[in-house]
Amino acid sequence: MGTYLLRRSLIAIPTLLAISVIAFFIIQLPEGDYLDRKIQQLEEEYGDSSSLARVEELRVRYGLDKPVWKRYVMWITGFAVGNFGESFEYEREVSELVWERLLFTLVISTGSLIFTYALAIPIGIYSATNQYKFSDHLLTFLSFVGMSLPSFLVALALMVFTFDIFDIPLFGLFSSYYEGAPWGWGKLGDLLTHLWVPVVVVAVNGTAGLLRIMRGNLLDVLGQPFVQTARAKGLKESVVVVKHAVRIAINPLVSILGMSLPTILSGSTIVSIVLGLPTVGPLLLRALLNEDIYLAGTLIMMYSLLLVAGNLMADVLLAWVDPRIRYD
Repeated sequence: MGTYLLRRSLIAIPTLLAISVIAFFIIQLPEGDYLDRKIQQLEEEYGDSSSLARVEELRVRYGLDKPVWKRYVMWITGFAVGNFGESFEYEREVSELVWERLLFTLVISTGSLIFTYALAIPIGIYSATNQYKFSDHLLTFLSFVGMSLPSFLVALALMVFTFDIFDIPLFGLFSSYYEGAPWGWGKLGDLLTHLWVPVVVVAVNGTAGLLRIMRGNLLDVLGQPFVQTARAKGLKESVVVVKHAVRIAINPLVSILGMSLPTILSGSTIVSIVLGLPTVGPLLLRALLNEDIYLAGTLIMMYSLLLVAGNLMADVLLAWVDPRIRYD
């Protein structure tokens, strides 16, 4: 296992470098750059070029007067030591912009991921062991509804429902009274009041999909010869299902967990925009639209790091869950 992990870690380095090159150059494919649009905006607003000197200072400050490859080298060498550069639009360090949104992003995304797996696995097992019964048909119907509903539509429905029934506005993570207030028990309670909505909204679609995967895999495993042998030996059905069948059927969900790791950082961008959440997803979208290259490039690299780490984590978990899997 140690040799395998070392080999995978060494392969990850050129992979991440290739991603960084591709991402950095694709971000800058549109004609012009952020400051070109800034100049156009100033000319439209003021009708002259009185502020263009300031723009040219920013061009030198951000290195936009240099060739693209030089800007890439400056950025990637800084990224390697934790210096992510400066955001054009916000005129602040990229690290500051990311860290101030990271906590809320992690809380929402991790909560929804735990919620998804905590529901999908046991419900999928129940549905498979009660195949073609009324409860199975009902769960199948609900899972199809959950997969077909867009997350932003669920978010809007919950916002309207909570406001009409409980008179609680759920836009953002805090009520207006606690915005900018110091942390305390009141602010924490207000956060928890608002937090359940994005967690549930993000989890609905994922729970429905994983439920179907778990059900299908478990039904397939339950029909295999080794399960029939275990039953013939007189083992309890619960032991056959939980100890033998589920350990095999759960493998794809472990792999999906590794692929889901980047979503912990990004969350659901559209849901965050609809609910007014201060997460990283809308920040990346705005950075891409404005060609804020250092901010966008940093966030894409963070997603890539999590994806590589997630795949490695999934391989390790698979070896732990399924004793048949070994990495030499």
